Amino acid sequence: MRLVANLDPHALRHLQLCIEGLVQGVGFRPWLHRLAVQFDQNGQVANRSQGVIVELEGRIDQQQALIATLQSQLPPFAEIHSLRIEQRPWVGYCDFSIVTSHIGGKPSRLVLPDIAPCADCIADIRNPDSRFYRYPFTSCSHCGPRYSILRSQPYDRERTSMARFRPCSVCEREYGQPDNRRFHAQTIACPACGPVVSLCDAQGQTLAQAECALTQTVGRLHAGDIVAVKGVGGFQLLVDAANGHAVRRLRQRKQRAEKPFALLLADIATAQAVAQIDAAAEAVLTRPSAPIVLLPRQPHDGVADAVAPGQAFLGVMLPASPLHQLLADAFGGPLVATSGNRHHAPLCYRNDAALQTLADIADVFLWHDRDIVRPLDDSVVKFIAARATVLRRARGYAPLPLTVKQPLPPSIALGGHYKNTIALADGHSIIASPHIGDLDDNATLQAFDATVSDMQTFFGITPTHVMHDLHPDFHSTRAAAAMHGKKHAVQHHLAHVFSAMAEHGLEPPVTGFAWDGVGIGEGGEILGSECLSIQPDGYRCLARLYPLPLLGGDRAAREPRRSALSVLYGLLGDRWPDLPCVGQFQAQERALLASMLRNGVNCPPASSAGRLFDAVASLLDLCHVNSFEGQAAMLLEQAALRSVCKADYPYRISGDTPALIDWHLMLSALLDDIGNITVEDIAAKFHNTLAAVIVDIASRAHQANVVLSGGVFQNACLGEKTVTALERAGFSVYLQQHWPANDGGLAIGQIYHLSWSRS
Repeated sequence: MRLVANLDPHALRHLQLCIEGLVQGVGFRPWLHRLAVQFDQNGQVANRSQGVIVELEGRIDQQQALIATLQSQLPPFAEIHSLRIEQRPWVGYCDFSIVTSHIGGKPSRLVLPDIAPCADCIADIRNPDSRFYRYPFTSCSHCGPRYSILRSQPYDRERTSMARFRPCSVCEREYGQPDNRRFHAQTIACPACGPVVSLCDAQGQTLAQAECALTQTVGRLHAGDIVAVKGVGGFQLLVDAANGHAVRRLRQRKQRAEKPFALLLADIATAQAVAQIDAAAEAVLTRPSAPIVLLPRQPHDGVADAVAPGQAFLGVMLPASPLHQLLADAFGGPLVATSGNRHHAPLCYRNDAALQTLADIADVFLWHDRDIVRPLDDSVVKFIAARATVLRRARGYAPLPLTVKQPLPPSIALGGHYKNTIALADGHSIIASPHIGDLDDNATLQAFDATVSDMQTFFGITPTHVMHDLHPDFHSTRAAAAMHGKKHAVQHHLAHVFSAMAEHGLEPPVTGFAWDGVGIGEGGEILGSECLSIQPDGYRCLARLYPLPLLGGDRAAREPRRSALSVLYGLLGDRWPDLPCVGQFQAQERALLASMLRNGVNCPPASSAGRLFDAVASLLDLCHVNSFEGQAAMLLEQAALRSVCKADYPYRISGDTPALIDWHLMLSALLDDIGNITVEDIAAKFHNTLAAVIVDIASRAHQANVVLSGGVFQNACLGEKTVTALERAGFSVYLQQHWPANDGGLAIGQIYHLSWSRS
């Protein structure tokens, strides 16, 4: 409603403000209460499903000043996306108050993620004179759990798992004090009234509680025990990172041979002893999201070799909760902090399930009686081309939405098979779920189904459109078929490109490079190196890699040595050179594999950039069998990062629509280099060549905007070289930063593609 101008600024009026945005769980109502008092306004403020509603009665000039402040100064994390002001009849409020939330209407699309402890709360738990001293569940209006404990909207204590903990009189008093930072803090609690932490053995018997539990836990960690700790979004397994025997025992029990473990450290000063932290890295580490950040390790980091064997980078994080802060402070050094789950299984987040699942991994359990409503794994960030890039999006990031220009109908996208996430859309918001995982086992499939149900209920979206991958055997594809709504199959690499376009608000025309392991093409082909031209009326493939046989089918992804043999066979036939990758197989095995390649038996052709990286890693004797996904490519990346070589290899691009990027010339020259120059320089030349290929193809497309997506572009070396070369050639280059470039971002792209396909 348009307000009528009033010439008398001292006149009184009643205004209603309807505010939408990130205004729940951020201390917005207490902050607005203080503004109302400051500007002499009576009335009230309440949460509602889609934001907050404010009633103001007072002088016009004071209302104008309040609204100006509202639009220019906000509490931390708050965002206003919509402000609607209407003049209403006078009521006659005698003060300003925070009142019971209005229930009803569509739930908000903006829900705050969990927030790491603020500096003030950390000071409280370290201060012997504070009533929150060493209390693991200390929080305020500016920090603490949010999405992980919220059962339904709007955000009020009675709709969280804190509802069962009735505040004591002191907490009640602070809750009602406008000048206290815990004024209307929904998670306020103290040792007298809040959750209690307990230390239990592997049979679930309580060994200690509260302060004694914390003290004994630290003692157990120093003794080399594995401790399962209930964190913000689920259980983590903690162990002394300097104790090689303890770390190896964790690997053995968790069946995790070499995949790097993340480290928990108390603060930046402690973290700098193990990792190289510049200003940009410090800014990410200290974000309220408290992600794991992959950083170059210090030469003498004091961390056991078993933490990240053969890796030049360490995953480092600061405490995501007061409980973690207390443990890290008292322990005094780096702690391994890895997800509390079994190999390939989803994260444990309930006490009973954790005891059942982790009893033969953990020596003891440190848990508490505040329920986690939904599991959230730790988020992971890596720097690529000087950009902080999310590799896994979960705690601290989800479920913040992506806002898009084109309105979308109520929709759901079910992502892919690996690193699965789902996404919902309605209007201008796309909401991605936290990381779910690989849909390989029943427990993860159940977690997927539960997430699909939970998100639709929580956000009040009933989809009329359902997006999914083309692969007919994916669980996500079968789940889509069983849902109501119009079905849309979106090609895997097209979804990758649209995921990057969505994040940056791009519209066609765009040149998109989607390089990864494998994805099914529209004709059933196995693809993984798509170079796409996206136009307003459709898309076409500009180029892709010359196909490489997947020797043994899916086994090729687990064994880079098989991709190396495919390359060698393509170059030399079965005249195997004397290379370590060839020596990985017995003579009889080599004969059988050569026969398979010769006759095309279980050797489906794949235009896969991921398998090409694997082949080169094995040819260079870096990795022949992956003990975890992407290991070979990571070792090749790190070898290239150690080189300053600027040279590249010859390459050939032939044919048209799509052209074929012929790797034969490049890898023939690479073979000639083996034994003559360093492995690091060969790895660098390989990366340099691929960057040159991308610039060549982008130049043929004649489109200003270029996006890079797919798991291959999580390679920092390739990303840096490619972005630099493209920008030097005059292109605007877009990498994903807030949503993963890997398959964790597929659902976002599937939904964003809907707006384009409908138009």
